[in-house]
Amino acid sequence: MKILFDKRQLLHAPETYFRQGVAIKHPEQPERALLLRDALIADGHELTQTSNHGSAPIKAVHNTDYVEFYDTAWDRWVEYGGAGTIAVPNYHISHGINRLPKGIVGQLGYYTTDTACPVTDGTKEAIYWSAQTAIDGANRIMEGENLIYSLCRPPGHHASRGNSNGFCFFNNAAIAAHHLRQKHDRVAVIDIDTHAGQGTQDIFYDRGDVIFTSVHVDPSDYPPFFACYPDERGIGDGLGASLNITLDKGSNEIDVLAGIDQMIAATINFGAQAVVVSLGFDMATDDPLSELNFSGDGFVGAAERIMALNLPTLLVQEGGYLGPSLSNNAVRFLRTAEAARRN
Repeated sequence: MKILFDKRQLLHAPETYFRQGVAIKHPEQPERALLLRDALIADGHELTQTSNHGSAPIKAVHNTDYVEFYDTAWDRWVEYGGAGTIAVPNYHISHGINRLPKGIVGQLGYYTTDTACPVTDGTKEAIYWSAQTAIDGANRIMEGENLIYSLCRPPGHHASRGNSNGFCFFNNAAIAAHHLRQKHDRVAVIDIDTHAGQGTQDIFYDRGDVIFTSVHVDPSDYPPFFACYPDERGIGDGLGASLNITLDKGSNEIDVLAGIDQMIAATINFGAQAVVVSLGFDMATDDPLSELNFSGDGFVGAAERIMALNLPTLLVQEGGYLGPSLSNNAVRFLRTAEAARRN
């Protein structure tokens, strides 16, 4: 299987993360991408350099002003007086009337919904090439490939049209799904991360051409907190094209795989012609951000179910942090997926 990756994705390297009142080491480290890349190469997969498709596919999904904010955010932060620090907002937009301010401090708060997405010296390049890795995967699927893994880092599924959230800046899976619409009339996003992909849902919530399905920990007391509850089914043309299956903390593989079975059924009923998988290895029991009991066997079962759809499939990396089983879970998922596709 081709693994798409660009080393410029490693340039975003935040050191700390403010969580539950304390500053801790940021979980979304470049090392996680290196571990995944090297383990998959060692297992025989083909590393392929990402091609550049420009910013138009990103702006087709995200607000133009939001995308262009990152072109200058770091330089403006340094000019403001932030040299030697990382750009983290200490203001955020309210629920009322909001305007885009002109200063960098206010704009950080306008475009950033939490403190998990600091802007650093290399953020601009890393998020651009992470998105390109997904776009290039989608492009290759449209050209006739039937299974590709886009090693996207930073991840993307928490980012909405105009806001970053939860380590995510550009929504790689949503960008890829929209890009695939150039060839496929109906596209499915299957999100199996431990956290709900609320950004992806938001982007497609009023659209009937892309179905968003997700199995995740109940957000009533777990990130992302504010969206992806079971009664969220879409609006307008998108009514019925969102499916959220929530799990209690501590749920096991039987529970997760039963949820995936529901997602597969919804994808078939929708008549999807291509699939984008938001692939989160943070479901693993030993992942530092996990609240589930899920093992490598579970990831094998997930891969078997998704591949049984027998549709062109793009795997887009989402969560999966520096837990002991990260690399092995990736190897087992991709090995299973590739074997199923060969058969």
